Amino acid sequence: MNEGHLKKEVTGLTALTVVVGTVIGAGIFFKPTAVSSATGAPGLTLLAWLIGGIITIAGGLTVAEIGTIYPETGGMMIYLEKVYGRWLGFLVGWAQMIVYYPANIGALAIIFATQVGSLFLLSDQYIVPIAIVTAIFVMVINFMGTKYSGRIQTTATILKLIPIAVIIVAGLCYPGGGSVRLIPFSVSSHPVASSLGSALVATLFAYDGWINVGALAGEMKNPAKMLPRVIVGGLSIVMAVYLMINVAYLFVLDSSQLAATDTPAALVAAHLFGGIGGKLVTAGILISVFGGMNGYAISGIRIPYVLATQKLLPFSGWFSKISPKTNIPINGGLVILIISIVMILTGQFNQLTDLIIFVIWIFITLTFIAVLILRKTQPDIERPYRVPFYPIIPLIAIFGGFYIIVNTLIVQPQNAFLGLVLTLAGIPIYLFCSKRKD
Repeated sequence: MNEGHLKKEVTGLTALTVVVGTVIGAGIFFKPTAVSSATGAPGLTLLAWLIGGIITIAGGLTVAEIGTIYPETGGMMIYLEKVYGRWLGFLVGWAQMIVYYPANIGALAIIFATQVGSLFLLSDQYIVPIAIVTAIFVMVINFMGTKYSGRIQTTATILKLIPIAVIIVAGLCYPGGGSVRLIPFSVSSHPVASSLGSALVATLFAYDGWINVGALAGEMKNPAKMLPRVIVGGLSIVMAVYLMINVAYLFVLDSSQLAATDTPAALVAAHLFGGIGGKLVTAGILISVFGGMNGYAISGIRIPYVLATQKLLPFSGWFSKISPKTNIPINGGLVILIISIVMILTGQFNQLTDLIIFVIWIFITLTFIAVLILRKTQPDIERPYRVPFYPIIPLIAIFGGFYIIVNTLIVQPQNAFLGLVLTLAGIPIYLFCSKRKD
C-alpha cells in the first residue's frame, strides 16, 4: 500500500443512506426496553423520543454549517481542530478510534449475533463467536472499496425500512390498541427529570450516527450542497419513523411489557403475525443491524487515516497507507476491528452504548459551540450554508448536549468515568507525537 489521497467517490445517495442506514440500526429495535424502563409510562416514553429527535435535528442543522465551511475528510475532528486547536481535534479522533467506532461496531455485532441465535434457536455460547465473525465480515467488505460498501449500505437501508413499515402499519391497526396505551404521562415511582434524562441517553443512541457522514465530506462531489441536505433530510426521515414505530409498539404492548423484554420489536411482531411473522421481522432486523455496522465501518476507518496524515499517531506512516487497488486506508480499519473484538468479548450491549453516548456528546456539544465561536471570530468566512433561526437552533442543540452530559455524570458515573479515562489516555500520545513532529 502507498500513501495517497482519497477520491471523490461518495454520491448523494450513499451519503443519505449512511445517515439513515447508520442511525436506524439496532437502537429502534432494542432501546425501547431501556426507554420504557427509565420512564415507566408511555407518555414520558414518547416525549423522550420526541425530544431526542428535536435535539438531533437541531444538532444536524447546526453541524451542517461548520461542515460546509470545512468539507474535509475527518468530520468532527477537523471542525474542532480548526476552532479549538490541534490538540482537541486529535482528542476527538482518538476517542472515535478507540471508543466510539469500535464500541458501536461491537455493540451492533452483539445484537446481530443475539438475533441470529434467536432466529435459529442457538445457545448463548454462540453469540460471541458469531459477533466476531460478523464484525470481521463487515470490515472486509469495506476493505474492498467504497463502491461495494456503498452499494451494501444503500441496499440494507432500503430493506431495513420494510420490517419497520410492516410493524408500523400492522401495529396501528392492531385490535384493541389505541390511545388507551398512550397514557398515563408519568408515574410517581419514576421522577420526571431523572427518568427523562436516562431515557434521553437511550434514545440518543438510537439517533446516533448522523454526524459520521461528515467524515466523508472530503470524498463528496459537492459537499457544500450535499452535506446539509443529507443530514437534515436523513434525520427528518429517522425522527418520523421512530415516533411512528414507538406509537405502534404501544398499540400492541404496554410500557411494562416493553420494559420487561430484551427484544421488543420481535415480541411485537410475534403478537402481530405469530411465530413465522416474528421470524421474518427478525430477519429484517438482522439486515438493519448489519447496515448499521456497515455505516459505522465506512466512516470509522477514515479516522485513523486522518490522524496519521497529521503525524499524530505512532507509526503514522503505516496508518496513512492506502490500498492502491481499493483506495481504502485498510490499516486503520484493522485497528478498529481489533478493538471491536475486544469489546465484543465483554458482551455488554447497554454498557457499551451508554459509554458511546457520553463520550461522543462531549465533542458534539463542543462542535455546536464552535459554530457560535466562528460567527463571532470569523463573521466574513464563506458559509455556503447558514443554520436557520440562528442562534435559537444552536442553543437548543447545546442545551440538549449539556443535559445529556450532566445527567450521565449523575446517573451513570461509572460509564462517565470510564469514558473520560479512555479519552484522556490519548493526551500522552498527542504530546509525544507533537513533540516528535516538531
